[in-house]
Amino acid sequence: MRPALWFASLLLAMFAASACGFAASSDSSLDSLKRFSQVLDIVERHYVKDMPRKDLVNGAIKGMLQALDPHSTLLSPEEYKEMQENTSGEFVGVGIEISQENNQLVIVAPIEDTPGHKAGLKTGDFILSINGETTQDMSMQEAVSRIRGPKGTEVELTVMHRDAKIPRNVRITRDTIPLISVKSRVLEEGYYWLRLTRFSGRTTDELHEAIKEAGKKGPIKGIVLDLRNNPGGVLEQAVSVSDTFLKSGDIVSIRGRNNEKLREYKAKPQKTDVHAPMVVLINAGSASASEIVAGALGDQKRALILGERSFGKGSVQNIIDLADGSGLKLTVALYYTPSGRSIQAEGIQPDIEIPFEAPREAEGDGKKPSRMLIREKDLSRHLETNSTRPGKPDSTPEPNVDSKMMKDAEAPAPKESDAKEQLAKDNQLRMALQFVKKLPKMREIQESM
Repeated sequence: MRPALWFASLLLAMFAASACGFAASSDSSLDSLKRFSQVLDIVERHYVKDMPRKDLVNGAIKGMLQALDPHSTLLSPEEYKEMQENTSGEFVGVGIEISQENNQLVIVAPIEDTPGHKAGLKTGDFILSINGETTQDMSMQEAVSRIRGPKGTEVELTVMHRDAKIPRNVRITRDTIPLISVKSRVLEEGYYWLRLTRFSGRTTDELHEAIKEAGKKGPIKGIVLDLRNNPGGVLEQAVSVSDTFLKSGDIVSIRGRNNEKLREYKAKPQKTDVHAPMVVLINAGSASASEIVAGALGDQKRALILGERSFGKGSVQNIIDLADGSGLKLTVALYYTPSGRSIQAEGIQPDIEIPFEAPREAEGDGKKPSRMLIREKDLSRHLETNSTRPGKPDSTPEPNVDSKMMKDAEAPAPKESDAKEQLAKDNQLRMALQFVKKLPKMREIQESM
């Protein structure tokens, strides 16, 4: 037998043996691929409209990824570009972070001083339609593409918020969304309120600049690091922000499939280290990178964590370049705090839990407005995980959630108003200032015991 014929016969024999092995299981890889091919052929032949095969395959890929968890998806070339703009520079849109709950779009947090924030969009609001098109079963990336557009153009969102019985239409003019992520204000002499709105490419640089400017005015006696309604962002920025306030020790570790440790981040001494007493503010809008910072500073006893339990987005997504310019956004790992706790679907529980008390309106009925807040564990197909690494005791109790959606009040986004005025209407910030002033004395008492 000629070598070419012998090799072809060998391949056929190997394929036949492999096919027999696949046939032994009704759910084999070959059966699954054959079923997909069959459905694809039926759709191409009989669907009411002629659909390009590329669109059908892309739709199938998106469906597969969306069935995994709320954060894995296929990014078109345009969506991939938009995502890159989110972490550096600026973009044109309305300025909101969104997620999905039961195939509905929900606002995680509006970005401060943006058209969406000024239009009254709030954490927990559902977006029912975009320019008249229902968002039911619309992916987050598709929604982002529809909400964004040329500067100066309008987008109409139908939203359901607060305790409203009917939705309302909100017309918002798109604008350039600058990614300024750090705001600093003096609460009292020597005590500073550092508000981080997101973790973009320059967050740590902006933080260092704010601290440097504060230091020119005199000794820094205490810092309130406000991470409320901060939806997260770049992992490396969360690490470097944490490192600003830590001299050594673990910051965060990342574990993948089968609990394999992929990477561990540690703090190191730096000239930019800050040693002033700290209180960190969090709430249900604090997600991802915000939770890494709060977890690191809390576990290392560097700061007192105050506020409400955070969102609970503790998964890591890798972006993989595809040949056509699109990107595959795939969940590949989970975050763990220095003590070994998983953030995923649990969030960070504050050391001191203080619900936000919304100020009463001057001409209102005296009732506090309620807010429907969504956390990671409320999202469909969210990843479950043990709260500690294998081999460590589970010292963190499962959060007690009585309903799928929690009613709460949202902490107000800081505005450029007088510090006394802000303290008067923000009970969490007010308590944070009181605690940060008492921390040195509290530590002296603890060390003497």
